[in-house]
Amino acid sequence: MTKVLIACLGTETNTFSPIPTGWASFLEAGLFHGDATAHPPNLFTEPLHVWHRAAEARGFEVVESIAAFAQPAGPTVRPVYEALRDELMDDLKAALPVDMVLVSMHGAMVADGYFDCEGDILARLRETAGPEAAIGAELDLHCSITAAMTDAADALITFKEYPHIDGKERAAELFDLLLGKVEGRTRPAISVHDCRMVGVWPTTREPMTAFVDTLKAAEKQPGILSVSFAHGFPWSDVPDTTAKMVVVTDDDPALGAATARALGAQIWALREQTAPTYLSLADGIDRVAASNASPVIVADVSDNAGGGAPGDSTFVLQAVLERGLTNIAMGLFWDPIAVRFCKEAGEGATFDLRIGGKSGPASGAPVDLTVTVRKVIDDASQSFGTSRMPIGDAAWVEANGLDLVLISVRQQTFDPDAFTQFGIDLAARSAVVVKSSQHFHAGFAPIGSEVLYLGTPGAITPDFANIPFKRVAVPYWPKVADPWAEDR
Repeated sequence: MTKVLIACLGTETNTFSPIPTGWASFLEAGLFHGDATAHPPNLFTEPLHVWHRAAEARGFEVVESIAAFAQPAGPTVRPVYEALRDELMDDLKAALPVDMVLVSMHGAMVADGYFDCEGDILARLRETAGPEAAIGAELDLHCSITAAMTDAADALITFKEYPHIDGKERAAELFDLLLGKVEGRTRPAISVHDCRMVGVWPTTREPMTAFVDTLKAAEKQPGILSVSFAHGFPWSDVPDTTAKMVVVTDDDPALGAATARALGAQIWALREQTAPTYLSLADGIDRVAASNASPVIVADVSDNAGGGAPGDSTFVLQAVLERGLTNIAMGLFWDPIAVRFCKEAGEGATFDLRIGGKSGPASGAPVDLTVTVRKVIDDASQSFGTSRMPIGDAAWVEANGLDLVLISVRQQTFDPDAFTQFGIDLAARSAVVVKSSQHFHAGFAPIGSEVLYLGTPGAITPDFANIPFKRVAVPYWPKVADPWAEDR
């Protein structure tokens, strides 16, 4: 009988973040020891549900290993990483022999002493499972593609969409691709082209929407099994941070290399058109004040917990207060202390509360307000596609005509229900400020009059030419105009 091992292990590491990633980070996001599919899915456990159903439908034996994922922050503590990795390896050894190994990973995980956690894990999986096993990983598109990863895996498949709305589809694609190897129909081979770019490429606007269609069209060519554009994660100071094109072929590395180069040339030619535009904090506040349509959706991109930022910065809040703007909803502010005080005070209480600015200089100064607690929700969550993401105990407070949502589990803002579950009517607000870079877009853009992206101060400022890298291995745009000049 065909035996399939499935697992999840990862996080997105911002090497500049002051927040260590330890056991608590994994526990609060959901740490499962072989039973993740018995629980509701989130973005990174959802593939396990897909793989489990697909394997059982074919009568395969399923061995479910660890599912561990942490909210993006700084490097993972070494003993924690090694313990999680070793649990996965112990499960694999106990399950041998296996025919397929499918792992949901991020692709930008860094731990103390390990710049390439995914490469480390995949290499160990290959060594243990053997050359005949079909091994693959589904990755976030904000990943680093390394030689260790491509040497060990039969297939690497990233999300195609940003925001990540296609996780289930990519999981099914990976299963089918590896099944081809198990059944002897295909021999997957990975080819990679380094685009030598650092940036972000939201796929909700042109020309990136059309470029995703180009990737899908390329997959219909004879001999090509999968095409992924790995955007890279700009705030990870590792050798392979740059964006890369990844092509999986049926035993045709030359075709894969040519296709990856051609698609890489296309995205390079679009570099100016695809570069997002960010407003300064002052200009963004001016746009909100001048708008006659509501609500304006305002993205505080530099305080996105999904990129490793604390989620407690106060720069936008301070600017709004200084301008005297009202009727604005803002969140999600990570402030467990403030939430604790709100729970103690109780709904309806009015008292003085210090909000945000607790994690360090990138968070700005704390803001002192007289607030009224409108609602408290224990063990709250928000939608992200078809999954739910925890935000812990949470409170809605009103102050100075502003509605602020405070949370105890660090998380970016994904969906309007982060606000509406409290009873906040977003349609009646003049603006909604969300701490997120792009994942908010799928839920908030349909309800907004316009979407503004603010290049605010914070932990993940989008100044890609001046990120203080020390380890990136190649020249990259936009730091240099021609990153291939030295090669000529």
